[in-house]
Amino acid sequence: MARIEELTREAVSLPKEQRLALARVLLDLEPAGSLAEVERSWDEEIRARIQAVDEGRVTGIAYDDLRREMNARFGA
Repeated sequence: MARIEELTREAVSLPKEQRLALARVLLDLEPAGSLAEVERSWDEEIRARIQAVDEGRVTGIAYDDLRREMNARFGA
């Protein structure tokens, strides 16, 4: 997991265009058919998370708090 965090820190330090290019390369590594499956899975996950918030089973995190936590973990 440490290697993933290291790569993440490096990736977030790239200029926006390079981050987008990296994301495209990583997405292109997957077979085309699996992207539709991934999208369906994310749609299900998003619906489940919205439902959990609507039902009061979870609470959100303030953006500023999240930003501070991400900066502490991955660097500014």
